[in-house]
Amino acid sequence: MIHIKDIAERPAKADIEALAKFSPATIHEAQGRRGALSSRLKPVDYRMKLCGPAFTVKCAPRDNLMLQLAINYAKPGDIIVVSAGEYEEAGSFGDVLANACLAKGIGGLVTDTGVRDTMQLRDLGFPVFSLSVCIKGTVKETIAAVNDSIVVGGEIIHPGDIIVGDADGLVVVRRGEAQEAAKLSQAREDAEAGFIEAYKQGKSVIEVSNLEAVLKMKGLVVDI
Repeated sequence: MIHIKDIAERPAKADIEALAKFSPATIHEAQGRRGALSSRLKPVDYRMKLCGPAFTVKCAPRDNLMLQLAINYAKPGDIIVVSAGEYEEAGSFGDVLANACLAKGIGGLVTDTGVRDTMQLRDLGFPVFSLSVCIKGTVKETIAAVNDSIVVGGEIIHPGDIIVGDADGLVVVRRGEAQEAAKLSQAREDAEAGFIEAYKQGKSVIEVSNLEAVLKMKGLVVDI
């Protein structure tokens, strides 16, 4: 018997809002280059962004029964994260289910299988990140787990972890590390703003990045 479970503990709204200010790339770098999901997972529209707690679900390849159950039980703001075996040849989600998600206030979908109806998804503006785009339909046959830990895009995703996504990709932040990740991300952005200002003031990339000693150690000889 398989039980439908809710996220045991969602992150604080303030923690989600703090992380939403930063790009996945900034968060990934700030938390020690951890948490980046596979670059194969892409948004169906480059303008799409998401940030929220992972509502995890397992699906059999080419089967969206459990995805539909996840949509039914997810809470507003949740990001549904689907592990479906990295199966590209299935369109497991489209405009009809996107409308169901929007009606419930669900924050987005991340799936390691395919989706379809991408023109309509773009018009709706519901954030969808997927492994592929495929017109092939799915069945509704297999019962599996909801809100267990899963692997998607090469990363372990625990229910309640925070998923952040934009045009460049996706990153996962452990629920208990959200405040520290936001603090480190802000520090990184502040440092990068300083680099940009230094460039505007005429400093070189070698000066700003303190590369002179490194290049000398590597034996670089400049003849220009």
